[in-house]
Amino acid sequence: MVSRDPATGKVAGSEIREQTKRTLENIKSVLQAAGTSLSNGVRVTVFLKDRKDFPGFNEVYGTYFPVSPPARAVVQAADFMVPGILVEIEFTAVMP
Repeated sequence: MVSRDPATGKVAGSEIREQTKRTLENIKSVLQAAGTSLSNGVRVTVFLKDRKDFPGFNEVYGTYFPVSPPARAVVQAADFMVPGILVEIEFTAVMP
């Protein structure tokens, strides 16, 4: 999942905090539609365009998972298919 605004289809924001929030909100919406939630996450893989963005990413990420976050791997990605993307998140959740 990336930080596309569902209403416009455009990348939401130009900095890591904005994009992280939009990406997590997108994931949250998809999970809710499927009958589960972020709290049922078991594994997350995060792709950052620039590892220097990790502190800003982690600041926002922590607000979504203040207790018992799912297992997470963070890697630096060379480039993304969508111009302007700074973060992509792969999220695996279980059904309650």
